[in-house]
Amino acid sequence: MHSIKKIICLNLLTILTMSGVIIGFIVGITLINVRGESFTSREISYVYFIGDIFLRILKALILPLIISSLISAIGSLDLQLSAKIGGRAIIYYIITTIIAVILGIILVQTIKPGKINFNDHINSNNDSEAISNKKRNITTTDTLLDLIKNMFPPNLIQACTKQYQTVLKPPKNFTTDLLKWKVTGEFVDGMNILGLVVASITFGIALSSVKTEAQTLINVFNEMSKIMMKITCWVIWLSPVGVIFLICSKVIELESLDDLFGKLGLFFITVAGGILFHGFVILPLIFFVLTRKNPYKFIANMSQAMATAFGTASSSATLPVTINCLEDKNNIDSRVARFVLPIGATINMDGTALYEAVAALFIAQIRDVDLTFGSIIAVSITATAASIGAAGIPQAGLVTMVMVLDTIGLPAEDISLVIAVDWLLDRIRTVVNVLGDSFGAGIVSFLSQNELNNNEIKSNRNINENSNNKNQSRTMLIENENDSTIVSEYL
Repeated sequence: MHSIKKIICLNLLTILTMSGVIIGFIVGITLINVRGESFTSREISYVYFIGDIFLRILKALILPLIISSLISAIGSLDLQLSAKIGGRAIIYYIITTIIAVILGIILVQTIKPGKINFNDHINSNNDSEAISNKKRNITTTDTLLDLIKNMFPPNLIQACTKQYQTVLKPPKNFTTDLLKWKVTGEFVDGMNILGLVVASITFGIALSSVKTEAQTLINVFNEMSKIMMKITCWVIWLSPVGVIFLICSKVIELESLDDLFGKLGLFFITVAGGILFHGFVILPLIFFVLTRKNPYKFIANMSQAMATAFGTASSSATLPVTINCLEDKNNIDSRVARFVLPIGATINMDGTALYEAVAALFIAQIRDVDLTFGSIIAVSITATAASIGAAGIPQAGLVTMVMVLDTIGLPAEDISLVIAVDWLLDRIRTVVNVLGDSFGAGIVSFLSQNELNNNEIKSNRNINENSNNKNQSRTMLIENENDSTIVSEYL
């Protein structure tokens, strides 16, 4: 009876969250039509306020959840099994990202959305200002090196709030060649999730290597992980309301719906169609081939996570909800889910990779830049690398796309050609990013099932042996004390 009530509650929550997405759109469009003029920045901030509170609460869960989940999951496994699970997950992430990029390139080269009647006046002042705020003088090499540097933060406390980025300063004899600029660096605001993931994995491996001596510490992280999931369950019930205000605030921010579906309609359809085809056809097919399980039942059980991903546009913020859905609805082993998902939320960005490849080639088509086969290959490689380096935050793809445009010699300002639809595409690709992470956890859990069962039996045996050893030691101590008492009484 209790389980039936739980199932009803979980399905009710999913329906409410999905309804929140729809209500957010309807209310936003209604407000635009009733108002008849643009909303001010202050008015938008009032609508966004409740959604912002919900997003802040979710982000506050990321740090303790990632650390406790990774350490407890890896600490509970032996080193060989951890290496196998991590290796399988990374191979899956790399393969699916490459497939996404190839699919995007095929679509944009076939449909050619940039070759139709396109009006250059799509560049608006607001777009230019937005890009100027995001633009940073940086090379592709520097971006990739920053990614590696952030894997090894010099200060773990600082990594909770800051991440490193290279800063190029022009020389006295100014030149546009960035390779001749002075290389410096700075720490900017933003959680260094990648560094914290690497540190947590390292700590978990160390715990696993001395498991018998550190079982108490492993239990501490296990209990901490359970507590964080309990808090997550509470927060999830706020998602229907939070999603309504997040979506509504973005809709009323639009100056005109024509900006969304008019000038960039074919580009939007190409990207959205490609992302959705990858997420709901290719990924399910891979899942079915490897597990022989119904992928669409799996997707249905992830509805809550997908709705939250659409509302927040952040795979990192959605992480607590994703873990909850995988464990409670899809019955994925918690050791796999809590090990694989934090890594996936950091490096696996299928939707972002496809979007950046399509957007770069779309802009090249608009500018009548003829690309060679080598240039297209370079775009695919750079888009893959850029997606890995993209933070799991809203509109992170706009920042890393500068790197992709630089590969084919296009200026960063050209991102303004697609910024009008980026906010909606960002939500769609976040849904697929989260879905890709979830399928990865499901596949890895299935492939590792026998090894996980053997590891659990082995762990239980070790715990029992340790318990027996402690009992024997306690018995011997009591016997020694009794013997000492008898001797003292005899004397």
